[in-house]
Amino acid sequence: MADYILEMKNITKTWPGVKALDDVNLQVERGEIHALVGENGAGKSTLMNVLSGIIPFGEYTGDIVYNGKTCQFGKIKDSENEGIVVIHQELALIPELTIAENMFLGNERKNKIGKIDWSMTYGQAQEAMKRVGLKESSSVLIKDIGTGKQQLVEIAKALSKNVKLLVLDEPTSSLNEEDSKMLLDMLLRFKEEGMTAIIITHKLNEVAYVADRITVLRDGSTIETMDNPEHNIDEERIIKGMVGREISNRYPSREHKVSDEVAFECKDWTVYHPVYTEKCVDNKISFNVHKGEVVGFSGLQGAGRTELAMSLFGKSYGSHITGHEFINGQEVNLKNERDAIGHGLAYATEDRKVNGLILSDTIARNTTMAKLAKVSKNGILDSQLEHRAAQEYVDAMHTKTPSIDQMVGNLSGGNQQKVLLAKWMFAEPEVLILDEPTRGIDVGAKYEIYCIINEMVAQGKAVIMISSELPELLGMCDRIYVMNEGEMAGEFTAEEATQEKIMSAILSKNRAQQGGN
Repeated sequence: MADYILEMKNITKTWPGVKALDDVNLQVERGEIHALVGENGAGKSTLMNVLSGIIPFGEYTGDIVYNGKTCQFGKIKDSENEGIVVIHQELALIPELTIAENMFLGNERKNKIGKIDWSMTYGQAQEAMKRVGLKESSSVLIKDIGTGKQQLVEIAKALSKNVKLLVLDEPTSSLNEEDSKMLLDMLLRFKEEGMTAIIITHKLNEVAYVADRITVLRDGSTIETMDNPEHNIDEERIIKGMVGREISNRYPSREHKVSDEVAFECKDWTVYHPVYTEKCVDNKISFNVHKGEVVGFSGLQGAGRTELAMSLFGKSYGSHITGHEFINGQEVNLKNERDAIGHGLAYATEDRKVNGLILSDTIARNTTMAKLAKVSKNGILDSQLEHRAAQEYVDAMHTKTPSIDQMVGNLSGGNQQKVLLAKWMFAEPEVLILDEPTRGIDVGAKYEIYCIINEMVAQGKAVIMISSELPELLGMCDRIYVMNEGEMAGEFTAEEATQEKIMSAILSKNRAQQGGN
């Protein structure tokens, strides 16, 4: 008989007008890694919010049985006291505090007279960091370490709470392949030490690699739970369970009609860090993209791709920027984001929740905000025009929402991403830079976004795609540039490009740099 550490029985949760969870059942065996998969909006995060107490007892129906007893969590602290710790996709860290301060925030280490014991705080933080392989000092500020290390801080923070059941929601969505592998191997090590884990991820190769069993959710309901004893589960079976249909080709085909006409070009583009102004982030970068072309940018974390994109988009990042930008053959001096949009250049940020969308505003407002002049008359916003435009994009992009008056913050990640793309498509750019356009979204939503990209280039637009997923670049791009530590490391046509060649270009650049030191 199976030894279940957790059973969630007949969990039902309804939001106004939406049944987020409909009689969901989940059983997690002690000491296993259990994957929870499904499309955006399937109910995965909502189910974990019920488990953690974010959605308190009384606001859902059903039972949580943990370690053999029925639990009624009213707040996060209740579940953490039982050893259940959830690490959410949006990291809950304060940039201006140290690693140690973040690790014990709300769980402070105090001495006998009730004051914070800083020696104990930093010492215990260093011990927890050692367990996750984080070699930084615990006195370093969060803002001074990268995203991958911040993810490790969150895990170390969980370990400091004597975690028994660790839940990770999209833990590798912002990590490159190397850091993702390291995190997954750490999970496997924790499993050997007796820890139980639930992992929510859209990366099916990761599911196959670490999960002992997989539960599929669709439209708020449990579809099936399957075993993965040999770690070679059939990905197509998972996809069919997630989306309710087979997806024979994850990358939609298109007729490659790349024009000879260059839509965008930059030459000798050099960017320095905005704060540490002596640090060169991008050094003499030159590239181009033709009309009707999708050009990809690959590279490890810290390669300088996002910094390059933001600096090109009206100098929204960096200092001491030099070099030349050309749009449709004409050199331009884009002083700010308004200039960039006016010249037909758009940038869809990798961080839709912070810089891309206003979560507390409606779909309609977010869709039109980049070019309000299109829905205004004599400088006054015409709400009917705005609603009509927003509805057209919701329909065209199959955005799941009760109405265009829905707050964007209430949408799933994939539907938020569609609103972000709609915002920039509404601005009618000639050149669209997409930074991690499918980060943290499911395979079905990815396919729809790929179709939107194909439609744009079919109209003669140019698309620049930055992605940490090599299969995505290989499946979508006409050409791929490779960056490493702020410099160009290679360029491949679609016919030439392979994962091996791209990684070889990065490693060759590394070896050349080491040889010159």
